[in-house]
Amino acid sequence: MSDTSDIGVDVASDSLEDKHILVAISGGIAVVDSVRLLRELRRHGAQITVVMTHSAQEIISPLAIEWASQSQVVTDWDSDMAQLDLVDAVLVCPATRHTIGCHIHGILDTPMQMALTAARGRKLPMLFVPSMHNSLSEDIVTEDLCGELGKFGHHVFWGEEQEGRRKQPDVVQIVGLLSNIINKNRSNRRRVALTLGATRSPIDSVRWVQNTSSGQTGFDIADYLYRMGHELIILKGVVTTSSLLNHADIRDCKDPESMLSELLNISQSDNPPDTWIFSAAVLDYTVVNPTAEKIKSGKDNISIELQKSDKHIDIISESCKNDMKIGFKLESGFSKNELIESAQKSLQNNGLGAVIANHLEHVKDSPVRAFWVDAKGAIIDLKDNLSMAKVIDNKLSEARDD
Repeated sequence: MSDTSDIGVDVASDSLEDKHILVAISGGIAVVDSVRLLRELRRHGAQITVVMTHSAQEIISPLAIEWASQSQVVTDWDSDMAQLDLVDAVLVCPATRHTIGCHIHGILDTPMQMALTAARGRKLPMLFVPSMHNSLSEDIVTEDLCGELGKFGHHVFWGEEQEGRRKQPDVVQIVGLLSNIINKNRSNRRRVALTLGATRSPIDSVRWVQNTSSGQTGFDIADYLYRMGHELIILKGVVTTSSLLNHADIRDCKDPESMLSELLNISQSDNPPDTWIFSAAVLDYTVVNPTAEKIKSGKDNISIELQKSDKHIDIISESCKNDMKIGFKLESGFSKNELIESAQKSLQNNGLGAVIANHLEHVKDSPVRAFWVDAKGAIIDLKDNLSMAKVIDNKLSEARDD
């Protein structure tokens, strides 16, 4: 679904649907990214009100901000500030040290500071995104001020150091984190371990047996669940894509053995997941006795012996019986009924709560991307990765209620 008009944006998710976000824009050169930031908020369904300082208005026109946000822009005391009482969260971006200091000490010299103080009084989620030169970001006073923000329960998101300054993070990361912060307050949020990508088994020091998977489906699911407030542990195999979000816990597991070992370590940790999503393409067979050195070129034939590998789903299902487990089933040349039957067998044989079944032929170009098949008898058509992720989120919440 998309709108191609000048003011429209492509819909990326519904993670901020029905959420009213106050965006506070203070001065600093990072203000030039505000148009992209506001449009990114709208891509995820947010309703926006913007408040700008006078220094911010000297860098970018309020008219540009109004166009990007499609909302009222508060620039002075005589603006209508009544709707600020309706906001669900606050994003201060960019956040100058002056803005942070005034907020900490309760200095109400601008409409922005009045709005921030009111939001603090209502205990709304607040995310500050500083952007400043290293001379300021590394100053102990800045560190103390950001520590005080944490004591208020506010969140601070610093970007990486580049060209002598802490630049503003990418707008996709900012909006993703804001969505996560807001949606953590929803009921039934889960700790999810998710595998994605391909796995490989070495033949020698430079060659592998490897299956095919870009990792895109797994990352799309992980990104949506993160935006919806779930906590993610991502076990990443070999991928040709990546996430634009700032996932905190991504672990490289390029071969089936290391991926299984990491799954077991997580299951036995002090804070284990309660949900397991197995979207990785794990090799059914691995190489017996791979050669440590490179096999010399020029031989007419090379024989490779393969052995059946351990089934990750079976092992985790046995040790985590009460957890929610979602598997993936890829078949080729099956009818829809045959594919559904194959998924239902996996439900029974592997102790799963649900299986996402798809045809190899339909992965890229088909009106129906896959099918959700669960232990309660539900069968749902999934037209794309976003609809797949939405169903997973909905079903995880339902399962926790049971």
